Amino acid sequence: MRKVFLIISITILSLTGILIYINWKFGFLLLIFIPLIMMGLYDMLQSKKTIRRNFPLVGRMRYILEALGPGARQYFIENDTEGKPFNRLQRSLVYQRSKKETDSMPFGTQLNVYEPGYKWINHSIKAIPFSEVNSNPKVKIGSSQCEKPYYASLFNISAMSFGSLSKNAILALNSGAKQGGFFHNTGEGGLSPYHLEPGGDVVWNIGTGYFSCRDSNGKFSYDEFVKRATLDNVKMIEIKFSQGAKPGHGGILPKQKVTDEIAAIRLVEKGNDIISPPRHSAFSNPLELMDFVKLLRKGSGGKPIGMKICIGNKSEFLSICKAMVQTKTYFDFITVDGGEGGTGAAPQEYSDHVGMPLREALAFVYDALNGFGIKNEIKIIASGKVITGFDIIKCLSIGADVCNSARGMMFALGCIQALECHANTCPTGVATQDPRLTKGLVPEEKSVRVARFQHETVKSAMELMASAGLEHPDQVDRTVISARVSSTKIETYYEMYPEIEPGCLLDENTVPKEYQFFWKKATAESF
Repeated sequence: MRKVFLIISITILSLTGILIYINWKFGFLLLIFIPLIMMGLYDMLQSKKTIRRNFPLVGRMRYILEALGPGARQYFIENDTEGKPFNRLQRSLVYQRSKKETDSMPFGTQLNVYEPGYKWINHSIKAIPFSEVNSNPKVKIGSSQCEKPYYASLFNISAMSFGSLSKNAILALNSGAKQGGFFHNTGEGGLSPYHLEPGGDVVWNIGTGYFSCRDSNGKFSYDEFVKRATLDNVKMIEIKFSQGAKPGHGGILPKQKVTDEIAAIRLVEKGNDIISPPRHSAFSNPLELMDFVKLLRKGSGGKPIGMKICIGNKSEFLSICKAMVQTKTYFDFITVDGGEGGTGAAPQEYSDHVGMPLREALAFVYDALNGFGIKNEIKIIASGKVITGFDIIKCLSIGADVCNSARGMMFALGCIQALECHANTCPTGVATQDPRLTKGLVPEEKSVRVARFQHETVKSAMELMASAGLEHPDQVDRTVISARVSSTKIETYYEMYPEIEPGCLLDENTVPKEYQFFWKKATAESF
């Protein structure tokens, strides 16, 4: 192909020369062919890319097609139910609800109801008229030790940092939370002015990097924490242990997205990737964690203190439960992030193969808290691919009290699943710091869509509950959802995730067999 390219190039130049000799107006052809020939010669001489070196000019098509591949598959090849992480039906539902367009569908479901994994709600012949159900219930978050409990909506904005998302995206999300009366989790990237300016309720997520509450050495600063935790907008504090997309890894913000402003907000230096440590330095064991919880509760003026975790080693979570029981110090809420959770940047192996999926994690956390007799003190927040009313019901049925969504809210902002979150090239201005792109996202317009999407999704969840004869989210249990296990076998979540007896984990003699290994391994003195 190298020889062929040279022969074709010489031939084209010769023919062009003849045409110019006949009529000088053909000179414009040189403006087309000379740049292409120069590109081909460069391809032949460069040594980094074999395809381009062996196939000058033509080899570039491979990289163009590769770059266009995800979008082409998403819009022209995949059917409505195939796309990943979210298929077209799911994305369209968010778009429709955020724009308040018709979200009904004709001619029946496109899902294969006989395929293993298909799930449905067990409705009741005693269905309740929707007009008799509270379409926007609130859930009290605050243990007996909490002085300022918070009444949360059923569906809220999950953790997404300023830095990962643009300024305009954060403004739109928080303004939407203000309009709709739900909370906005800051993500571990610190408490920015854009989380506070619109006036929406904020959950301050504090990760291992202690952004916005750290000293010059990267350690936790109590004074910096108090400055921000006592702000009126900040309603709850969340200690982040891990997230579903990259548990045990720590957050990543590529240096190309680190502006002077972001560095100042996070209290870090500019010029490098911002990588959070994989573990906390403010405590080293469960008992010290309980002291840290008390410290944050004091510094915030008695606001709810929670933790965010993607379940890995079961004994470590049981160790935290033992510490809570031993010290009689309780979290007010626990956010459970499933291994299917998303992020702007994560190693593929972590996204694909690290962390317990949400359903199993919810069941384990609920049963563990119930087994230690402390579930009545602690609310569970579910996070991980929750974007529809049915997703909310599934989470509630296993043990969640409240649900969060990140990518669903991004779709409401206009995200098209371009899969460029890590590259600072997001075409919709959501996940980029490029001012030329963020300018296209108008917070005043998109905030309304965020509020609409949240409202319509909660309304859908409550309609489903009413169809099942239930008046309040507290009544949703594991008998509400059924799932096809095989072509001939169906089980409810109650059968798939059998509950353990309340209080059975307080005494070694009553620990269920499936918990004994992890229970014996767990200790309040060590993770």
